[in-house]
Amino acid sequence: MVKSLPYHPFLIEQLKDPAYSAGYLALFLNEQEEGDLDIGIFPSALKEVFEALGEPNMSADDAKLHLEKLDALLSQNGMATIYALASWLKALGLKLTVAVDAGDEQISANVAELAEVGNL
Repeated sequence: MVKSLPYHPFLIEQLKDPAYSAGYLALFLNEQEEGDLDIGIFPSALKEVFEALGEPNMSADDAKLHLEKLDALLSQNGMATIYALASWLKALGLKLTVAVDAGDEQISANVAELAEVGNL
């Protein structure tokens, strides 16, 4: 019988590729724009990306502070949250961007890019 791989270690390994991490977060944001996302899932996605991109490159103390910063910024309201999230992502080598909404075609392209990057 073929054994399956545990999902979390597989996901973290895939997320070590910054392009895959960016696509992964973009997918969650696109779902949120469509109203299909449970708002509690996005912070988990951010923490998974941090586990893949941040923890290996930071001391234990810096990693702990970075996660605390995420928790604090996610509890904020308003414009400061966007800037804080952009800064938080920059420390992981990622950035927030704005794209033209091309409707369903844009969402399909993001999913296809994610699959291509992850070689799924």
